[in-house]
Amino acid sequence: GGVGLPIKIADSLPARAVLESENIFVMTEHRAATQDIRPLRIGLLNLMPLKIITETQILRCLSNTPIQIEVDLIQTETEDHLLTFYKTFDDICDQKYDGFIITGAPVETMPFEEVEYWKELTEIMDWTKTHVHSTLHICWGAQAGLFHHYGIPKYNLGKKLFGVFPQYLQDEYCFLTNGFDEICLQPHSRLAGINEGDIAHNPELQVLTWGPKSGPGLIATRDFSEVFAL
Repeated sequence: GGVGLPIKIADSLPARAVLESENIFVMTEHRAATQDIRPLRIGLLNLMPLKIITETQILRCLSNTPIQIEVDLIQTETEDHLLTFYKTFDDICDQKYDGFIITGAPVETMPFEEVEYWKELTEIMDWTKTHVHSTLHICWGAQAGLFHHYGIPKYNLGKKLFGVFPQYLQDEYCFLTNGFDEICLQPHSRLAGINEGDIAHNPELQVLTWGPKSGPGLIATRDFSEVFAL
């Protein structure tokens, strides 16, 4: 941590103390306002129940960039435990973002339509098409995005796929995986997967990494406006 310019977060966000203890350069909103530079604007839709743990993990990753990052933390309206630092879709629907992250959620065995916040999530995913430059969907969020945008279903695996698995680069010249080894390691912890044949039938999509045990690991649209990390 501590590489490049800082990540900008609310002055008293709980994750701040953890990040600072790891020597990650965190800038307060007040200090950021004095900098003559436009930060990258990132929205984080956090669907995980342990929100502080998840936001800390993702903010830790976002800190490893030479560009100042401004993050809005977002949760669905249907969640009961509204947190001080979290906004709802109504709060940010008129905003534009350089990037948007949709996390996973512990609902993999449920049909998408039975998830309590599914309707709201689909509205947010549709909104990203016009308000976000590039959206990253993670784990169940990737399954949800592939299903909603491209009709690709998820399949229950029967047994949890858990561990760190080798993934093979499918395009060594892709800028999104620039710097990856030809065989890279990717962690998986999921109960459902995607049939790669369903992806092949969608010309808008490309598989960027694939593993013999874990299947497609990283999928993206041809213009990289949507990225899916399973």
